[in-house]
Amino acid sequence: MIVIPHDYAERVYAGVIGKLIGVYLGRPFEGWTYERIMQQLGPINYYVNERRDVALLSHQLVVTDDDLAGTFAFPRALADNGFPQRLTSEQVGQAWLNYIVEERSTLWWGGIGNSTEHTAYLRLKSGIPAPKSGSIELNGRTVAEQIGAQIFIDGWAMVSPGDPEQAAFLAEQAARVSHDGEAVHAAKLLAAMEAQAFVETDVQKLIDVGLDVLPGDALIRRVVEDIRSWHAADTHRDWQRTRALIAQRYGYDKFTGGCHIVPNHALIILATLYGDHSFQEAMRIANTAGWDTDCNAGNVGCLFGIRTGLAGLDAGPDLRTPIADRIYISSADGGAAITDAVIETRALVSAGYVLAGVKPPPASKSGARFSFEFPGSLQGFQCETGSAALVHPVELRNVSGHSREGTRCLAIEFSRLARGRVARVGSATFFGKDVFAMRTYELMASPTLYSGQAIECGVSADSNNTAAIALRLFISAFNQSDELMRIYGETIELAPSDGRVMQWKVPDTGGYPIYNVGLELEATNSTGVDGALYLDYVRWEGAPDLTLRRPDDDSVMWKHAWVNDASHFQIRWEDGLRISNKSGLGAIFQGSRDWKDYSVEADIKPLIGEQWGLAARVQGRERYYALMFDKGGKICLVRRCHIIEEIASVPFVWNLDETYICRLEATGSTLRGYVDDRLVVQAEDADQRLSGGGVGLLINTGSIVNREVRIRPL
Repeated sequence: MIVIPHDYAERVYAGVIGKLIGVYLGRPFEGWTYERIMQQLGPINYYVNERRDVALLSHQLVVTDDDLAGTFAFPRALADNGFPQRLTSEQVGQAWLNYIVEERSTLWWGGIGNSTEHTAYLRLKSGIPAPKSGSIELNGRTVAEQIGAQIFIDGWAMVSPGDPEQAAFLAEQAARVSHDGEAVHAAKLLAAMEAQAFVETDVQKLIDVGLDVLPGDALIRRVVEDIRSWHAADTHRDWQRTRALIAQRYGYDKFTGGCHIVPNHALIILATLYGDHSFQEAMRIANTAGWDTDCNAGNVGCLFGIRTGLAGLDAGPDLRTPIADRIYISSADGGAAITDAVIETRALVSAGYVLAGVKPPPASKSGARFSFEFPGSLQGFQCETGSAALVHPVELRNVSGHSREGTRCLAIEFSRLARGRVARVGSATFFGKDVFAMRTYELMASPTLYSGQAIECGVSADSNNTAAIALRLFISAFNQSDELMRIYGETIELAPSDGRVMQWKVPDTGGYPIYNVGLELEATNSTGVDGALYLDYVRWEGAPDLTLRRPDDDSVMWKHAWVNDASHFQIRWEDGLRISNKSGLGAIFQGSRDWKDYSVEADIKPLIGEQWGLAARVQGRERYYALMFDKGGKICLVRRCHIIEEIASVPFVWNLDETYICRLEATGSTLRGYVDDRLVVQAEDADQRLSGGGVGLLINTGSIVNREVRIRPL
């Protein structure tokens, strides 16, 4: 029987952070050779994204990347299927179809036969289920043995603490969606090592555990054994010498395809052996050694994060503060795209407990979105900086204490904070315009915070503060010019040692997306104040109260708040939004899974189409309830969990070019469909898989027009 380690959650968090650090370190020079890195950058000891002396892919640090999107999106297949003990490759393939928007999210869309993942997605889309979708038989050895299976394995390991057999099994099922052969062997070996790293720190023993899950004739086995022998014979511990031997025997020139698994897996073993017990040394080797640097460093970072814990991550230069836990997971589940390491850790840890047959511990701070319960966690919070004379700099630190329900909080430390100058700290709830400068991987996301939702946060002032401070909650929302405008809640004053629970219902932003949420601090006296404010938690929940429409201006950020899964999503027409799909079901979605009981109403005019309708509790492309108008002359309530099931239907004659006011209500297990304010169909559905989610407009092979979508809590 597997025993969950006492520090399981914190070790998962360290693994997630390690993955982020590795990816963000290696991303700017992905694909470079060792020789080019040494010539232009030198050994990689820190982030190089801001260097201007080389033509880097992106100067942004936190970016979209398939290594992260796939790693954290695909394990959602466990929850989506009720945490089965033996998750199948076919079920993981269904998760691909649900979370991936073709040629827009999650993957590198390099074309069939060029991108292994793109090839597999097209197989799945055409009706070929996994594992055949990723087989050598169907796609050939070159396509099937590239690196992708390995880069997505970390989540499967982190839900399997101390259980390498389970980790290898899950990694294999997931790998075979898109890969085969040696790519699957590498994925299994590394997943087993990471799972065992929760209970074992000896590198040689971890490698032995990984080799135990491979067949005796696997090429990956021979690669690992060669590197171990070279390392053992290397009395000078010269990793560059062993890297040269790897390049000589297993270099890119020995294999076909753009990014073969064998050379890159070899570098992971290299960094693991020579990194010894140092996270920083392993990162330096994995990134300096070249080839697929972000993939390799991401896997090594996760392994060493699990193995050495947060103390290992923090033993060298500060690699954590610049990223502040931030992650983008671009997928059709738009409300889960703007996320952080703590949120993703919670999901993995919860899954790990369920798979082990153990009841998960209560959520920290009653499930608050921002809880700061892990040492060093910032959950995206950063202080506002810039040249504005009235903005006062502060320091952010995660500290112990000052929490009513937990053990840690976020300290906002300030000195000489004067009246007339303000300090602001906030965390993103959507993306900014700088996201359009990111290359290769598009970010599809919806905001996580909306008008009508109630924000609650716990704050307290340090007992040694030299005076009272004034503070207020704020949000920043885009306006008609796509510029950010701040909207404030009520101002309160906190004397030294005082604590308060602040609550604020988010006001109407006119349907424009909310970019961030935060606190603004100011002195209450003329002499200024030194001290600290402690932010215990921030939460919001429930369905919003808002109307989404096309603004009568040139704004475009509101459009990007919709996940676009249709052939065309156009906004230039006077009659409103036009959503068109050339074949099959297409849609646009917005919202998040914390929307539970609500009504969604929309005016919809079908211009042409087989089916069209309105969706609620949307959890991706293939998971939602919908009120569907069928060409056969009926209205249906449907549940879609990969397959479309009709729950109830009634005859209804509808016409093209006519506008219908449609409303779908979801309350608990009750669904009600209205047309022009008249109840036409209702049903009960006790299926708990769709307990919450966003809204959507659907069209099957045609076009619809919509002016506005209204969401109201019930």
